[in-house]
Amino acid sequence: MNFFNVVSLQGEEPLNETPEAGRPEDGPDAVPGATLSDRAYRRLEELIVTLRLAPGTVLTESSLAKELDIGRTPIREALQRLAREGLVVILPRRGILVSEINVRNQLKLLEVRREIERLMAKAAAQRADDTERDAFHAIAEGMENAAAESDDITFMRLDRQLNMLVSETARNEFASRAMGLMHSLSRRFWYVHYKEVADLPLCARLHADLARAIAGGDAESAARASDQLMNYIDRFTRASLDAKRGH
Repeated sequence: MNFFNVVSLQGEEPLNETPEAGRPEDGPDAVPGATLSDRAYRRLEELIVTLRLAPGTVLTESSLAKELDIGRTPIREALQRLAREGLVVILPRRGILVSEINVRNQLKLLEVRREIERLMAKAAAQRADDTERDAFHAIAEGMENAAAESDDITFMRLDRQLNMLVSETARNEFASRAMGLMHSLSRRFWYVHYKEVADLPLCARLHADLARAIAGGDAESAARASDQLMNYIDRFTRASLDAKRGH
């Protein structure tokens, strides 16, 4: 296992940008009422998922607090949340380590994710209000535009926005908590391997199909769209495993 000093985050995008409707949530302040802990979590989650904090990197509360200009208590709370999600490992007396990526564990995760995603898609289609349905349409368009421009960071941010909106509109806190433990690991896995085996336009279309099915209010169509997306993610994960074996 390799250990590195925490990387410098200087020059990264500011934390207080507010996106336009249908655009990715560039900063934690885009969420009304976001706490400092929320801001720290969202910033660190993106840095880890997009490999700017790579697996094996050692993090310290003091360095992160300085780089992100956020106090140590919110940083500590964010790191504890990331540990629950499996993105970091807190090692007593040794520090905080960005977790390694395990392909086989990803396949186990997908077994659970498929069932919960379908349930949440159906619930969201039934329970979303008109404003939320408009937001689903905007996200779908944004993801397709990001894919057309090969803008992986914007795509990732919109993917997170879609996950959050589905969780909110499903109105089921138990399913939302379960999915919250899986989405970040899934996004990081995708980001690591997508250039080798993924079809970004196809991935964007399947996400957009899901968003539009939910917006349309048809629970069964939303369930089918969710299954199609999970089928693609399963194929992508297995192709990633095959590529790794090939090396």
